Amino acid sequence: MKTQLETELLPAKSSFLSDFLQLTKMRLALSVVFSSLAGYGIAADQFDMITVMYLFIGGYAMVGASNAYNQILEKDLDALMQRTKNRPLPSGRMDKTTAQVIAISLTLIGALALMAINTKTAVFGMVSVLLYVCFYTPLKTKTPLSVFIGAIPGAIPFMLGWVAYTGSFGIEPGVLFMVQFFWQFPHFWAIGWQLEEDYKKAGFKMLPTGKADQATAFQIVFYIIWTIILSITPYTVYTGTLSISLWSCIALVVLGIGFLYFGLRLMRFKAPQEARKLTYASIGYITLVQLIYVIDKFIF
Repeated sequence: MKTQLETELLPAKSSFLSDFLQLTKMRLALSVVFSSLAGYGIAADQFDMITVMYLFIGGYAMVGASNAYNQILEKDLDALMQRTKNRPLPSGRMDKTTAQVIAISLTLIGALALMAINTKTAVFGMVSVLLYVCFYTPLKTKTPLSVFIGAIPGAIPFMLGWVAYTGSFGIEPGVLFMVQFFWQFPHFWAIGWQLEEDYKKAGFKMLPTGKADQATAFQIVFYIIWTIILSITPYTVYTGTLSISLWSCIALVVLGIGFLYFGLRLMRFKAPQEARKLTYASIGYITLVQLIYVIDKFIF
């Protein structure tokens, strides 16, 4: 499951390029690519720019393809929601055939780019698309458990960079996967809290209890705490070659306390504006966690 609250109310007339970028969710795709590059930076002793280029192209193509397939499947549902009714497909600016050609082309480009790095990277990339399109997307209208399924492809990019550099999967990329996996729950539930009424129009079941209530807020805080704990595990001796210094551990704890603060505010006030603050705090948190890991690798 991919990570960002979007404003998608575009004018009726738009260029093909802007429609393409909206179909592939450019900002979201770039944030996912950033996660992959961060994972690569954590693993790498030196950067191979050809590999980085393939990782960038393959990462964007795979995420873009997933988003395009998602919008093809949810065209009619998107038309019901204020946030998404002006996307290229429900607005009529792009036809379904064009979107399908884009989605299939991006899938092939992404697979070839990641295959040029190594087979494992390509396999994980394809699994990400499969889970997002074939499981997460159709389950969104059936069960809140869709968020758990969506969190798997959403967590793959961070570990993908490590696999791209090393060609292997072990405890180290597993830890990176788990950090981003657990982080997604408070992030997306905060978004779901804000968009509860809009999601109801399309029948999306995104909140764990089905509504923005105390139990949902408690689960958000619970997953924030687990995310913080997982983020500092590289300071222990149990994460293989993935390690961080004491200073980075302290920085991560402080950062986590800030993240937790916004979660606790949501649990106390249960207001959409608090959910919005938590959404932005979660984006800042995961970005800084990844940067701290990379900086620690080259400084300490």
